[in-house]
Amino acid sequence: MTLGEMLLELRKKQHLSQEEAAEKLKVTRQTISKWETNQSTPDFDKIIPICELYQISSEELLTGVKKEEKEKKPSQKNTKNVKFLILGIFLYFMSVICVILGEETLRLNDGIVVSIFLGLCAIATCCVIYYGVNLPKKEEYTKKQTPQEKLKNSVIDITAIAFCVVYLIISFATMAWHITWILWIIYAAVEEIIKTGFELKGEQHEK
Repeated sequence: MTLGEMLLELRKKQHLSQEEAAEKLKVTRQTISKWETNQSTPDFDKIIPICELYQISSEELLTGVKKEEKEKKPSQKNTKNVKFLILGIFLYFMSVICVILGEETLRLNDGIVVSIFLGLCAIATCCVIYYGVNLPKKEEYTKKQTPQEKLKNSVIDITAIAFCVVYLIISFATMAWHITWILWIIYAAVEEIIKTGFELKGEQHEK
């Protein structure tokens, strides 16, 4: 990757237009364009401002060698926590299956069937809540985020909390745990819509 290509990639990651980058670096837009198309290279006194703007080290900028970013650690941690979310969803399915098998096949007492159902739902809910509580802390992944990315994550966090509250209220009020888990499928769709909306907004901003 050439220096120009790297500068172009870094600017897009920060969701900055050439005009905005030029204003922050106190150069013209044409200068930014020339840097990114390898028609010229930044002056020595612009290296530090560029590194500060794009939040990278001078070594990475000059050599093009990317170091392992600390942000990978939270994502790995989050991957482990996803197992609890998957387990929770699996237990919700199992609770419904147990009700069907208990009543139709095993002919168990209604009290036993309900106890098994509520027990599995309770464990599943704990798994989902554990997943939400153990998401990476904000300070672990916001250090190099743009204002737009911070806003997007805040909106997603608020949406998740709202869905969790609604889910628990409806579930405990109706005891229809075998149905209310569908809210999490709806949440997943809403989250993707939010992400897509912010991405499209970022692309329009760059243009």
